[in-house]
Amino acid sequence: MKKNKFVTSTIILIIGGLVTKILSMFIRIIMTRYVGSYGIGIYMLLVPTFSLLISLCTLGMPTAISKLVSEDKKNNKKIVLNASTLILLIDIIIITLVYISSNFIANNLLHEPKTYYGILAMGIVLPFISISSILRGYFFGKQRMLPHVITNIVEDIVRLISIVLFVPFCLSKGIEFAVAFLILSNVFSELSSIIIFLILLPKKINKNDIKPNKSYIKDILDISLPSTGSRLIGNIGSFFEPIILTFVLLKVGYSNEFIVNEYGILNGFVMPLILLPSFFTMAISQALLPVVSKGYSNNNKRYVSKKIRQAIFFSLLIGIPCTLIFIFIPDIPLKLIYDTNLGIPYIKVLSIVCLLHYIQAPLTSSLQAMGLARCAMRGTLIGMILRTITLFLLSFLKIGLWGLVISTSINIIYVTVHHIIAVKKTLKNSRN
Repeated sequence: MKKNKFVTSTIILIIGGLVTKILSMFIRIIMTRYVGSYGIGIYMLLVPTFSLLISLCTLGMPTAISKLVSEDKKNNKKIVLNASTLILLIDIIIITLVYISSNFIANNLLHEPKTYYGILAMGIVLPFISISSILRGYFFGKQRMLPHVITNIVEDIVRLISIVLFVPFCLSKGIEFAVAFLILSNVFSELSSIIIFLILLPKKINKNDIKPNKSYIKDILDISLPSTGSRLIGNIGSFFEPIILTFVLLKVGYSNEFIVNEYGILNGFVMPLILLPSFFTMAISQALLPVVSKGYSNNNKRYVSKKIRQAIFFSLLIGIPCTLIFIFIPDIPLKLIYDTNLGIPYIKVLSIVCLLHYIQAPLTSSLQAMGLARCAMRGTLIGMILRTITLFLLSFLKIGLWGLVISTSINIIYVTVHHIIAVKKTLKNSRN
């Protein structure tokens, strides 16, 4: 393993992440200008459901493929093809359930009929996201970060163009159709990624590569199921977030319009702004997983410990300055990006806690790479339970969406501290 491989991979991902983050900001600005805070509120009500469905459809396959490919002990083409077949079968089941339950989710769970068409749009998008994520996992395992960067940039450009071209037309038909297209636009962006990945993949595939193999499927599931557990638990918590919030706040006297608008401000403006540095920490965690996985499988614990410390240091290097900006001058980036001053009090509180969130992704990747996905899942599960309980109880206090702010903060603190302790304990017990 080349010593500079991790640093090179990280730099490529950071540069790519910066470009895609700028493009994402443009997309967010255009979305806000087209559909307004109310439309963004409807869109943000849909996001937790969309994230949950993506987790169910991808089933942790990208992590499993990245780990297996990086270890280089099996036929990589066979890994990708077996994973693709399995995931498409799962997608068919989930998409069927989505269409059957879409009306119930929109009217009885989210309490917003305008989310109905957005839920239907999710079913169309899911297979494209699944295949794209599997191909992405292969290139991560090979530590070839350039295809990931290129596809991310192309995705955002394609999505930006499709939104500009089609959202105004959809808006003339109704806000619900415009919001639905914001989700549907992912079809075009993910399809562009799939085409690029297929061009860059090895071309020689024989019949044996395509044939399903129980051993390969078992190896994939042994990694993917525990790995997806952490993400799935977080997504389940996020899925119930707007359901609990709307149920309790409507019960204590808040109007549906207030809830949708405030939820849109918090999750449409505040959280994306605070999590802006996450492109950096996600780049680090993506580059870290195959490096730690290979180092740990070779029993090189000192090397693993060094790389994890580097990842945390670089995450804080960008996280601390951003946190200071969000605490002392939050109105400037908020006005610059979203042309609004709404949500400043939320930003000042959440930015302090999110400093811990910036190091959570590298810690989670480290645990997964060291075969401790179940440990990460357990920490995430307890954090989600704490968040859900506190959200439910605090929402009865008639403090608006501050209950959500406080419960989110509790979750971030607990999960990050749990992961720090788990990583330190593992490296201490297994030190050479």
